[in-house]
Amino acid sequence: MRGWFRDTTGGLPRTFWYLWTGTLINRLGSFVLVFLAIYLTQARHFSAAQAGLVIGLWGVGGAVGTTLGGTLTDRWGRRPTLLTAHLGAATMMLALGLARPLWAVAVGALLLGMFAEAARPAFGAMMIDVVPEKDRLRAFSLNYWAINLGFACAAVLAGLAAEAGYLLLFVVDAATTLVTALIIFFRVGETRTIRVGTPAAAPVRGGALRVIATDRVFLGFVALNLFGALVFLQHISMLPIAMSDAGLSPATYGSVIALNGLLIVAGQLFVPRLIRGRSRSHVLALAAVVMGVGFGLTALADSVWFYGLTVLIWTLGEMLNSPSNATLIAELSPAELRGRYQGAFSLSWQVAGAAAPVLGGLVREQAGDRALWLSCLVIGLLMAAGHLISGPARERRAAQLRTPAAPVEPVTARRAPVPEVAEAAAIAPAEPIPAGTTT
Repeated sequence: MRGWFRDTTGGLPRTFWYLWTGTLINRLGSFVLVFLAIYLTQARHFSAAQAGLVIGLWGVGGAVGTTLGGTLTDRWGRRPTLLTAHLGAATMMLALGLARPLWAVAVGALLLGMFAEAARPAFGAMMIDVVPEKDRLRAFSLNYWAINLGFACAAVLAGLAAEAGYLLLFVVDAATTLVTALIIFFRVGETRTIRVGTPAAAPVRGGALRVIATDRVFLGFVALNLFGALVFLQHISMLPIAMSDAGLSPATYGSVIALNGLLIVAGQLFVPRLIRGRSRSHVLALAAVVMGVGFGLTALADSVWFYGLTVLIWTLGEMLNSPSNATLIAELSPAELRGRYQGAFSLSWQVAGAAAPVLGGLVREQAGDRALWLSCLVIGLLMAAGHLISGPARERRAAQLRTPAAPVEPVTARRAPVPEVAEAAAIAPAEPIPAGTTT
């Protein structure tokens, strides 16, 4: 056991552990999104369609945030992007908790989604920056483990806190986001690198969008992730409503959904050894099938234990999907466009965040609950086929990008031979170069 623990956690950079700690603290307070659908329908008395609209606007804000965050990550830096995103998210979390009219709640959700999701590209880029390629599978698994440890605790605590008053959920979430920002401020430095002897923005100026838009291998991977996210995010939008309609309390939903985090906490650290050396395309295809089956079985659920069983099944698919997804997106991202590639990938989650509750609500209202969950099963099977077909091309592209690049050095360590010229270049508005992250 000691050997397994050493193989799993040993040798990772100190910066990674600061990021890991910030992630854990942030997720311990991630109450709001777990209970947002119930809060909107029960405390604010919005309809299911209005609740879906608000959650969808969160996703729209997130789409803007990930796009903007990806650009700032590459041009401004990982650390300032993270600090700005976390401070903005903490502020808007409190504002959303105090909002009452539908328009105010909608605007608050939009802005909160923008700030909260702007941190994702910077966090992903920083993780890739500091962790060597050979250690990324276990590093991403460890980080995902921290996310779900926090989520499992938050889901249970949120159910109890909601009984005391929903405003408490927003206050605690804002506080933990602020603590994460303080960890970044005091312990995490800038990790962005540049090519020696070239301007920081030269490799990507004016061409980043074109490069991403013409990268068919990468966009195909993003499209598959989008469909997976449309299925997965039903557990936040439509599942709590379905369980509420079945006569189950918010606390019961919190306990059932906490099984997701508990299973990941118990087993996620064993996943890297389980999938090491196996075809990532096959692992992702299996994950899509298992996740589709889990959500599909929700069509038959009529009791607490059955809902719990479905959560456990789709969680197994999630556990297989996450580390393979994270390492693959890292290998498909050119170093000089790392932030924007991370942003483009995160955008698929934000598009799904906007579309999943709206589409889920429409399907549920027009065709019924069973049709919604069976549709999730069909999407999972189609995704599996897509991973098997596109997998070889992805691996070829990843192998091409492993070719050694020009030497790089940290932005904060760069020095110029002519002080006056260097100072003028450093303060020029077109190339801001300051000096972390967590989500």
